[in-house]
Amino acid sequence: MKKKILFVCIENSNRSQMAQAFARIHGGEDVSAYSAGSKPSGVVNPKAITAMKALGYDLSTHESKSLDEVKEYAPFDAVVTMGCGDACPWMPAKQFIDWQIPDPRHMEPQQFNEVRDLIGEKVKELINGIGA
Repeated sequence: MKKKILFVCIENSNRSQMAQAFARIHGGEDVSAYSAGSKPSGVVNPKAITAMKALGYDLSTHESKSLDEVKEYAPFDAVVTMGCGDACPWMPAKQFIDWQIPDPRHMEPQQFNEVRDLIGEKVKELINGIGA
């Protein structure tokens, strides 16, 4: 069975988009990854696209989505929230996880990439831990 993971942040333009990309990278065929925002911006941040391009992933194919747009894929094995706190409504899932990851939106490229790499490590640990 594929593991279904939903990553949620406020704008669905940075953290959750990169987390979805890393889940696809690290999980391959074993993971169905989704991302959404509690208040989506409607765009994926060009900084996030550049940061992921440096790792060989094309984030420009992603779209900023609302939670309503992904609820049809529920229930999830895990829902991971990143900094949206009380703004994140409940979604059906076996596991709820909150990662306190700073919003890199206004960070310089080096700091942005540090957040990207932190997300990548956390996603890898998550995938290895689900159903283990």
